[in-house]
Amino acid sequence: MNGSRPSSSAVFWQHVWHRGAVFCLLALILLGLVWEMWVAPLHPGGSLLVLKVLPLLPAVPGVLRGRAATFRWLSLLLWFYAAEGITRALTDPNAASRGLGWIELLLALLLFVCVAGFLRAGAARHAER
Repeated sequence: MNGSRPSSSAVFWQHVWHRGAVFCLLALILLGLVWEMWVAPLHPGGSLLVLKVLPLLPAVPGVLRGRAATFRWLSLLLWFYAAEGITRALTDPNAASRGLGWIELLLALLLFVCVAGFLRAGAARHAER
């Protein structure tokens, strides 16, 4: 590493982690909407459980901009989605919902890995923007 300048490797990995986090966050939001409105809602015609995506929406602008503070609080929030995913994957009577539960768990875990990788790679560079 060269003084205060991040290495090109660190910059590369930070971009990789950032793009992964953006993808996983948007996929988690889309999954929640599709799941609870059309594919396997708790009640026919849609479920109010679709509101579970609302806490993720304020994270979108901060994640898109690479703001370290957003990544930090998102890393705490996403565990609720991991818990819901594993719970529904193991207990839901609907097979489609069980499959979506596994996908939700996978997306939440991937998002956590991307968030941790982004922060470790040097989020301070992006916080200055």
